[in-house]
Amino acid sequence: MGRYILKRLAQMIPIVIGVSIIVFLLLSLSPGDPAKMILGLNAKEQELQMMREQLGLNDPIPVQYFNYMKKVVVGDFGTSYSTKQSVIEMIGVRLPPTLILAFGSLFTILIVAIPLGIALAVKQNSPFDNIMRVVSLFFAAMPGFWSGILMIILFSVHLGWLPANGFDTPSAMIMPIICSSIAGWAVNSRITRASMLDVIRQDYIRTARAKGLKESIVIRKHALKNALLPTITSVGMAVGGCFGGSVIMEMLFGINGMGKMMIDALRQKDIPTIMAGVIITSVIIAVANLLTDLAYSFVDPRIRSMYARRKQRKEVAGHGAN
Repeated sequence: MGRYILKRLAQMIPIVIGVSIIVFLLLSLSPGDPAKMILGLNAKEQELQMMREQLGLNDPIPVQYFNYMKKVVVGDFGTSYSTKQSVIEMIGVRLPPTLILAFGSLFTILIVAIPLGIALAVKQNSPFDNIMRVVSLFFAAMPGFWSGILMIILFSVHLGWLPANGFDTPSAMIMPIICSSIAGWAVNSRITRASMLDVIRQDYIRTARAKGLKESIVIRKHALKNALLPTITSVGMAVGGCFGGSVIMEMLFGINGMGKMMIDALRQKDIPTIMAGVIITSVIIAVANLLTDLAYSFVDPRIRSMYARRKQRKEVAGHGAN
């Protein structure tokens, strides 16, 4: 397992580099002159040329990328073109709200979707199952920003229960997290339901029931683990969606996070800020996907035994060579 983790961590490096190359190339070829954005539209051509030289914008794009990544390796993400602040300091302020929003949404999806999916599978074709099928389709089809607007109108404007912007108090976190996760509840509850229905029809579940075990024990100890694999896959893929959705939620609720920072930087073609946000976000998503793969081995003993057999075969091959 340790070798597998190291191998996956090594695979993350070309992924992050590939993402950074694509984004850097798109930013470099897009319209707009960072020197003009820094000095203003009234700057003289001589001043603009000096600023371009200072920023290294006169170098070929591959040289610019290499020089930038050389600094990133030692933890220097440069200085923002627009705010003149250190990019790493800006991220230190903006990253925590985005992490709380993204992983809070992910945690909410887990604690709502999995129990709901189990309940729907156990009560298959009941009125509760039929009603929740319609409700799930409704919420899965509703865009996050629209549900956010409706919640602001209801809970902030009319009822006055929750603040409409900010993210500095627990009450301010409720609406953004719910809006980010509401579609995930619908989708993952349906996936869990379908997976549970497939598992509880298996022969070993019928055998467990024939032994006289309580239904709660049959569901929890025998059916749930095998049914969780598709849900884990879906939740792992939802990590990227939570980070992508956080951009909309941060703009809608006025949250001072990474998504809002990158949108503001994109408007001003602030390349160091955009690149830092993309690299850090890609690393977080890659690590989350690694944790998703590791979760398979904890849920399904067959995957753990597969790693054990591989290790034994390597040991036998090593002894045979000796």
